[in-house]
Amino acid sequence: MRNVGLVTDARFRRHRPGPGHPECPERLEVLERLFAGEPFAGLPRIEPRAASQEELGRVHGPAHLRAVAASRGRPLTRYDADTTASEHSFDAALLAAGSAIALTDAVMDGRVERGFAALRPPGHHAEHDRPMGFCFFNNVAVAARHLRLRHGLERVLIIDWDVHHGNGSQHSFYDDESVMYASVHQYPFYPGTGAAAETGSGEGAGTTVNLPMPAGAGDDDYSAAWREVLVPAATAFDPDFVLVSAGFDAHRDDPLAMVELSTEAFGRMTDAVSELADQCAGGRTVVLLEGGYSLEALAASVGTVVERLAGPERPEFDSGELGPWGEEARKALSAFWPL
Repeated sequence: MRNVGLVTDARFRRHRPGPGHPECPERLEVLERLFAGEPFAGLPRIEPRAASQEELGRVHGPAHLRAVAASRGRPLTRYDADTTASEHSFDAALLAAGSAIALTDAVMDGRVERGFAALRPPGHHAEHDRPMGFCFFNNVAVAARHLRLRHGLERVLIIDWDVHHGNGSQHSFYDDESVMYASVHQYPFYPGTGAAAETGSGEGAGTTVNLPMPAGAGDDDYSAAWREVLVPAATAFDPDFVLVSAGFDAHRDDPLAMVELSTEAFGRMTDAVSELADQCAGGRTVVLLEGGYSLEALAASVGTVVERLAGPERPEFDSGELGPWGEEARKALSAFWPL
């Protein structure tokens, strides 16, 4: 069994976007109960911490940091129709970004081999200069920059399987050859980015990998896209560390999207990530929570992911045929990678 570290904290539940909001504190409550039981209770816990202004400033501009900080102590701050802060949201967002860093440090220091961070608020929609899509600071982008600048890694891979495209993560690294951002997501759908033709620019050409999926896509569609495009491109990139933006809103029971993944599909994607990390990155993997709004499906899927991070891999990407959007992605990326 691998040594998998967990991060969670009751302070994440103090972020309250408002009554009826899907990104609710109960999402963390179900995961805290999950981690308190077997087989997770004995896994090592990594101490969360707040991100510094310097660490956040590697991804976000000063005006953005001031705008989010202004919400501290205020009962309600609205940034857009979906993104609202309560009096403790700024502190929770600092803690989420810093805890992503703390977990990557624990892996780099050898305290754990892999890790899962149950964070909120999520991060992958947060842009350089604005909160959006329930997100304030881009946790995974902050962690990737930290790995590059603090630990000197040459290549970092971000895999994003949230059902919504991570526009903020993509834009953070679109012209950066040192970070590959690879996303599989429903399209067209919120936030409107993530077409197959979006493959990076300048020195980062080819290091953005988008696998758009139509509404109704299921396990076989995802298997084919990972097998035929995502895994070959990521393997050719040869990362030193693998980060995962793990949303669970592509689950068939999630109320906010129309992709039809089973719980087991998240296990198979975790197996593929683990195999890739073992091959290229010395096994170094950190998985960060993004979306997922069915509490039952969230708990079941996160449990499957953590079990597979700790246990033996069972790669099962043998099913499915690459659909037209997958073929479009393969065509767009074949100029850069051996697909």
